[in-house]
Amino acid sequence: MSTIDIYCVNTSTKISYPLGVSLMEIKDDFQVNLENPIIGALVNNKVKELSFVFVKTKKVEFIDYAHPDGLRLYVRSLFFVLYSAVRKIFPDVKLKIMHGISRGYYCELAGLERPVNDSDILAIKSEMQSLVQKDIPFKKMGLPTEEVIGICQKQNLKYKAKLFEQQGTLFSYLYFMDDFANYFYGYLVPSTGYLKVFDLVSYYDGLLLRIPNPAKFSEVQPYSKLDKLFGVFQEHKDWAELLDVPNVARLNENTLKDRSGDIIKISEALHEKKIAEIANVISDRRNQVKVVLIAGPSSSGKTTFSKRLMVQLAVNGLKPILISLDDYFVDREKTPKDINGQYDFEAIEAIDIEFFNKQLIELFDGGSIELPRFNFTTGQRVWSGKKLKMEQGSILIVEGIHGLNPNLVPHIQSENTFKIFLSALTQISIDDQNHISTTDNRLIRRMIRDSKYRNYSAQETIRRWPSVRAGEDKNIFPYQENADVMFNSALIYELAVLKKYAEPLLKAVPESQAEFSESSRLLKFLSYFKSIDDLEIPPTSVLREFLGGSSFSY
Repeated sequence: MSTIDIYCVNTSTKISYPLGVSLMEIKDDFQVNLENPIIGALVNNKVKELSFVFVKTKKVEFIDYAHPDGLRLYVRSLFFVLYSAVRKIFPDVKLKIMHGISRGYYCELAGLERPVNDSDILAIKSEMQSLVQKDIPFKKMGLPTEEVIGICQKQNLKYKAKLFEQQGTLFSYLYFMDDFANYFYGYLVPSTGYLKVFDLVSYYDGLLLRIPNPAKFSEVQPYSKLDKLFGVFQEHKDWAELLDVPNVARLNENTLKDRSGDIIKISEALHEKKIAEIANVISDRRNQVKVVLIAGPSSSGKTTFSKRLMVQLAVNGLKPILISLDDYFVDREKTPKDINGQYDFEAIEAIDIEFFNKQLIELFDGGSIELPRFNFTTGQRVWSGKKLKMEQGSILIVEGIHGLNPNLVPHIQSENTFKIFLSALTQISIDDQNHISTTDNRLIRRMIRDSKYRNYSAQETIRRWPSVRAGEDKNIFPYQENADVMFNSALIYELAVLKKYAEPLLKAVPESQAEFSESSRLLKFLSYFKSIDDLEIPPTSVLREFLGGSSFSY
């Protein structure tokens, strides 16, 4: 009998097995000690389900819920259970998983024709718990694509059917659970019995699917109402409906019919209109507002937004002045350090708050200041030689990650500030049950920019991303609701444009590296988009910050 060797990363051991053995059959042999049950594995640095069968020697790392890929397995599977429960309780209602918010997923019940009430949520949750208790297996089947399309159409999954049709493959995969079929663009756990930790609660006009806390998987993530953020999502849902592009299949249809130019023009016009509206609000408060504070996570387009806002403020007769918060870093030796002993440049203590506020107050009192400049090579503050004095109609624009943190301007009256939160909140979904992560949108933006302007590989960007995200969770997102207004920098068409720039970078990540798993996932995700050329994107677009060709200086 032919044998193969399986190398286990978790335990640094090797065991020989007969050809055709599965991950499920061998997972206990290596005596891997994880906090939670094994939920899947990285096989040669690529995510695989426990049903995966070996036909060659491989390297295996078993993962649990706490691993980012393990959590994705869990959440996708939970979506399927939620979908099945809704279909059983409300056969004529369509579940729409709209977007991630408040550490969970906001969902709507289309076709219910009345508000979702507590009885509805209790019935759906009870059905989900029943499905989990039955420990029903998720069965993955490869079928002729025509048959897959037919099954999707029969279950009223019309946009999923269109997406399978657009792929143009002879065979496609579907997952089955009891009487229902669906597909979630990634792998699932073996059965419903793995999904014991979740909750379902009322949330605005729909419901919130609460997921486990990776740090303590027996508990669900805490949640709260985020009125301003939710309002932005709803506004951009209206934009997607205006353009009739609610999902990837519809975007692809427009691309194939050469209508992408119209989508670009309208999307950019909506952005410009929104920025003009924000400028109008600030202008109406010109007798009070002296400084505009702009904050947002990585690759949200803060710099381009700031410059476009300055243009619109000038149209209103104001004189905007841009100040970089980066020039107010404390000297390197005074920079705080993180738990690993590395300089923490994202901590608010890395900013010389007192000096920053002193200069602001001097300006507001009519005085003149000399702007500092931070020398990142020496790690010291130097003087720029540039004098600044506010005139009639002057207004300061300050962009930085701590813009919404109340500790940034403790000596400035709140009525003298106007706070703007910026993020890339993806408006379209893959289909009704598959949202697009806003984090993925920003990661792809950053990957392209890092390659073009910083000579970083996709592998390096992916490696740094968890640290970037941890900094955002600590320093940015807790303060987002402090904003006077929020701006969504995502564009409905952008992922179809970014695709051709991102794919070569992702394909260059070697299989031997840990980042190969993430690059493979993103490549699979981008494969569902039909490419859109960037020729019609205007030079003032936020995308030009990442692609190049901007008319702004950075």
